[in-house]
Amino acid sequence: MHSKEFQDALHSFCDKMSDVISAGKEIAVITHVDADGITSGSIITKALIRKNAKCVLRTVSDLNPNVIAKLKEENHEFYIVCDLGAGLVDSLEKGLGENWLVIDHHQLPENEQHNDRVLNAWKYDIDGGLEVCAGGMTYMVASTLDSRNKDLSALAVVAAVADRQDQGEKKSLTGLNAEIANTAKSLGLLSIDLDLMLTGRETRPLHESLAYTSFPYIDGLTWNSDSCLSVLNAAGVKLKDDGRWRVLAELNEDEKGKVLEAVAKFVASTSKSSDVVEDLVGYIYTLLKEDRRSMLRDAREFSTMLNACGRIKKAGVGVAICLGDRGLTLKQGESIISEYRSMLRNYISTIFSERWRLIDDGKSVMVNGDGLVAEDMLGAVSSLLSGSPSLYGKLLFIRSKSKDGTYKFSSRKCLRCESSVNLGLVMRECAARFNGTGGGHNAAAGARVEEEKVEEFIACIKENVNAS
Repeated sequence: MHSKEFQDALHSFCDKMSDVISAGKEIAVITHVDADGITSGSIITKALIRKNAKCVLRTVSDLNPNVIAKLKEENHEFYIVCDLGAGLVDSLEKGLGENWLVIDHHQLPENEQHNDRVLNAWKYDIDGGLEVCAGGMTYMVASTLDSRNKDLSALAVVAAVADRQDQGEKKSLTGLNAEIANTAKSLGLLSIDLDLMLTGRETRPLHESLAYTSFPYIDGLTWNSDSCLSVLNAAGVKLKDDGRWRVLAELNEDEKGKVLEAVAKFVASTSKSSDVVEDLVGYIYTLLKEDRRSMLRDAREFSTMLNACGRIKKAGVGVAICLGDRGLTLKQGESIISEYRSMLRNYISTIFSERWRLIDDGKSVMVNGDGLVAEDMLGAVSSLLSGSPSLYGKLLFIRSKSKDGTYKFSSRKCLRCESSVNLGLVMRECAARFNGTGGGHNAAAGARVEEEKVEEFIACIKENVNAS
């Protein structure tokens, strides 16, 4: 269980929120645009609505002094920042005075450890990269504020898998995430089972399910449903029942074994990596209150839909779904996910076909996404690339030029990367050296720097990577 220090911090944080609510202040919830941001913003908004608070929610792709200045101009009476804000306390104080609170899980600079307006996992010896995400932190706040909010625990599990925190054995959740998942399970909201982890397990024909599974990325199968169809047919897997395509959830254990074997054979014959199959079996998290044939029933698929909404500037659709809208909004979400997938497919195939975009020095891979990858898609592309067998064991850095002329970077530790480098610290320190902003986690981080500083910033990263 969590420490007394964390419990005390939660209660005092909730007291601050309660004071703001009872004073009738209008609250702006400001949250990150990715799936963890959308869920955490929605969890806190739901908790505020249940307390009859006046609130609005908006998503931003990053928080920096310029964004804070714009927020100030909007003249909200109070701000709650989710999944953002580490390293920005001075800017928040300068821009918003005392009218703000931060709920976050990114690594904090030393000088922010003792600010009581910041509730951050790392302050209580909780690893914010593995044990809890922003969705989990906002859930802890919401359920401390009012125990009725325990029904939001399943949404916090969606946030955890969205943020790739399913890093325990066989893709299990650990730490605070596991506690939250157990709460959801005890309330009958969630089931946790060991199974094949293919996308669209409840909704897609089996061969499409395999084709849409992009983590791990299997060259020749990922996004190639014709190839998946022939591999599964050749293995003798029964794909249709009375003329209707079967979905993964309908297969028995023997049939699932055949699917795994077929994929293993294909990978062994086409790629240098044969243990990709290990990455296809793990714990799956099923949201039991969602319809059987819905994309929201599988937590990972739910998280992909939210990511898609955020990345293609339709975050409001994701928020509405998190707040319970299951009508037209869900239909919109389904079409957004198709658009998102085709954008990703285009990005990844272009990166692999235009070889000049990839510079691989054996330890790290630098990917140039200039003129190709939209800045809001950078994190999604780096996550996908990090699952590619051709990049196993490496550190990945991808960049793209933003509309404002700055450069945005995203970094990941690829599958089976053993490097001791802490990407969150490297990105933050190198960016700060050149007047940029950066940060994140040990295995996933981002940064933004001015155009004229790009080469020096890259040199700084390489120096840190090579020194490890």
